Amino acid sequence: MTGRIWLIAGPTASGKSALALTLAERAGGEIVNADSMQLYAGLQVLTAGPAPDDLARAPHHLFGTVDPADGWSVGRWLRACLETLEGISARGRDAIVVGGTGLYFRALTKGLAETPDIPDGVRGAAEADYAALGEAEFRGRLATADPAAAARIAPGDRQRLVRAWEVFAATGRALTDWQAAGEPALAPGRWRALALEPPRAALYARCDTRLHAMAAAGALDEVRALVARGLDPRLPAMKAVGVRELAAHLAGETSLEAAIAAAQQETRRYAKRQMTWMRGQMADWPRIHALEAAEQWRQFLALEPALTP
Repeated sequence: MTGRIWLIAGPTASGKSALALTLAERAGGEIVNADSMQLYAGLQVLTAGPAPDDLARAPHHLFGTVDPADGWSVGRWLRACLETLEGISARGRDAIVVGGTGLYFRALTKGLAETPDIPDGVRGAAEADYAALGEAEFRGRLATADPAAAARIAPGDRQRLVRAWEVFAATGRALTDWQAAGEPALAPGRWRALALEPPRAALYARCDTRLHAMAAAGALDEVRALVARGLDPRLPAMKAVGVRELAAHLAGETSLEAAIAAAQQETRRYAKRQMTWMRGQMADWPRIHALEAAEQWRQFLALEPALTP
């Protein structure tokens, strides 16, 4: 049987990419990226994108293909993903969509409605309000109108906070409600899904260890090259976990150890937000709770016994 689509979600450092690669090799499948930061070129180490050896083991799509100067929306990723899935299906192969960006999976399985154009006056007023109120108070106000958006948007993500508020201000309807109103991009029954949810303490320890390895493997060079381009700090790639912290070190504002410690803390916070999303938005997805690769594969085979040798 060919043309199957697996969706594998999980927080950062949970082992989802390794699981997807094992599945691709066993099922003769191709891997499609569903991580908003692994889209961008030049950040392979910092975003834990596939290494050259991984790319040689199975076809990969939408990894490191977007210039950091070009900020992609969820809708743009969705269009690219669906085109990629059509190509994989035409080749008679299985597809494994893997990543940690919850909105990408939501767009595939529940739909993504286009919001109306926002008048310039409303957009300008939202920007002015953020500047006057500051993030904490602005987020609190957003929480009264769109609590789900206020909870899921990362600290410091001014662009998305302002966007969520301006949609409500212009339409009287929460951005979350708009996003939930679309038709699923993948028909029910065409896909099967699972989420990795390992023990939090063990996951955090792996996050911490990985940051040190990234710094030693070239993440500093990646950030140096990115900063040298002088890109708009509001672009998505500039908000990748670790960019701001390592850039501060490169600017002489902090030591390398302090920068790594700050990046570790932000990575743990990011992982927590991802797991909170999965519990709320993917509650019905089967779970794999192991962190070690061999046990994850054993638990996966328990869910998919047809793949057992």
